[in-house]
Amino acid sequence: MEKVPYLGRTLTRWQVGPSTFLALPEKGARLMNWHLTLADGTVRDVIFWPELQTLDDVAKVRGGNPILFPFCGRSFDQGAIHCWRDDNGQRRAMPIHGLARQGDFQVTRLDERGFTALFQPGEEARAAYPYDYEFSVSYRFEPLSLFVELRLRNLGTRPIPWCGGHHFYFTLPWREGRTRADYSIRIPAGATVRQNFETGQLHPGPRLHATEALTNKDLIDVFHTALKNNAVVFGERAGSDRVTVRLGSDRVPPKQAVVVTWTAADDSPFYCVEPWMGPANAGEHKIGLHQVAPSETETFLVEVSLA
Repeated sequence: MEKVPYLGRTLTRWQVGPSTFLALPEKGARLMNWHLTLADGTVRDVIFWPELQTLDDVAKVRGGNPILFPFCGRSFDQGAIHCWRDDNGQRRAMPIHGLARQGDFQVTRLDERGFTALFQPGEEARAAYPYDYEFSVSYRFEPLSLFVELRLRNLGTRPIPWCGGHHFYFTLPWREGRTRADYSIRIPAGATVRQNFETGQLHPGPRLHATEALTNKDLIDVFHTALKNNAVVFGERAGSDRVTVRLGSDRVPPKQAVVVTWTAADDSPFYCVEPWMGPANAGEHKIGLHQVAPSETETFLVEVSLA
């Protein structure tokens, strides 16, 4: 583990076996890059990070793993975007993907295998999400995998709603000479859902096969739900290299949990496979919305492995 300067900031770098992890825990608890040194000395990027000139607006950088809390995606209140209605009936602001990815964090654990960072809500975050809580993000790095846990502890006297998640930007293609057409994904979903970006409402998504080519445009902005097991696998269609994303440690995750598939364009150097506790706008439609009782703690664990 070492500190490295980057664009006026100080990053932390971990070397764990053949894997190198770079993170900025103090800003958004952001894992920025994961790359692997292969036996022949070449490097394979697993988690994508773009070339930048500044980190002034790190929340909007398309790379790494932005943390989505307290809600994922676009929130609405009666058709009004970037809003939600709390349990007292008051409309409050809620940015896309919530408050954490642009927020400040305090590092409470930093060791040779990872870190834990505690969210420090500012005035805007307290106004948007008026609860007494502790929200932390913990990473554990392994030679060929990582584990990341979101933890919400209720310090108050009323239940706290949340529906968190991750926005992993995976490098793709990851081998020279390959294109997106060389890759496929296997998602054990029983149903798909999409969000209407005008109203926030959910509607049935496209009919998809269990395994789909990543060139299939029907995968974009889809919530894959009713998961039959907790492992989503993608990689080269004719090779052995794979990435596996697991939602939790139970063989079957909660029924309303989702995996989101998205990319910005056909030639984007990344493809996003995003494990969420539920679909977007959970604060309004309540699907996938969790409630943490007073004095209780709830966690959301995800594993990413090269297997």
